Amino acid sequence: MAAAAAAAPESWQAAGPRKRRSAARRPRRRQAAPRYPEAEFEADSGVVLRRISDAEKDLLISDFWSSALETINKCLTKHLEQLKAPVGTLSDTFGNLHLDSSSDESDVAPDSIPGGTLGTGTCLWKCVCYGIGNFATCIIARNQLTFLLLLLEKCQIPRSHCWVYDPLFSQLEIDVLNTLGVTVLSENEEGKRSIRGEATIFYMLHCGTALYNNLLWSNWSVDALSKMVILGNSFKGLEERLLARILQKNYPYIAKYHSP
Repeated sequence: MAAAAAAAPESWQAAGPRKRRSAARRPRRRQAAPRYPEAEFEADSGVVLRRISDAEKDLLISDFWSSALETINKCLTKHLEQLKAPVGTLSDTFGNLHLDSSSDESDVAPDSIPGGTLGTGTCLWKCVCYGIGNFATCIIARNQLTFLLLLLEKCQIPRSHCWVYDPLFSQLEIDVLNTLGVTVLSENEEGKRSIRGEATIFYMLHCGTALYNNLLWSNWSVDALSKMVILGNSFKGLEERLLARILQKNYPYIAKYHSP
């Protein structure tokens, strides 16, 4: 857009009988686009892929990755055990919908997250990701995408079994995601995605409350909820930040989640 504007011919007009150029109408100098700390130039796909690779290297050696991996490992190990058990009540399944960092029920090594079904070599999990953001121009969004890619690898989830969507994605970002092998959804599901009986991890960092509510509404059954894991905002935190009447009126399924 900026290049197109700069290439447009200048418009000159006469000012008075002498036809002198008005100082107010002299060609303007090009002004540099404002720079922001978290904004980067949206380059070609090769540059974006290299940035993702660099972010992956940084994340792998970070304390955050080790800590997060340990928490996820504990949650998914417990979840797999419960999938083999008889289906209980709604109350029994609620604990599987989000990660609980206080859990200490697993001694499995953090770098060996269970993902495939034993003895078959087939993948147990599916993954759906909403709301990563513009990872081509935002460092935070790129780190979130990098975390997702590493999570798929550790959980042995083929990238072709991961669906991603953000209404903010540029065509460049869609091309990069296609190159990475994940599936980019063409329509905004607004969180209304049924898991259709398949164990699914929803990667929804900092999504809107309505999106979480829609997801619960679409899967409000013992069988479906028992097969879901949500990596995202704390439902308890959402409840604490909203008035009870607002929660009940606008987000009834999140309200039901905390009902006794």
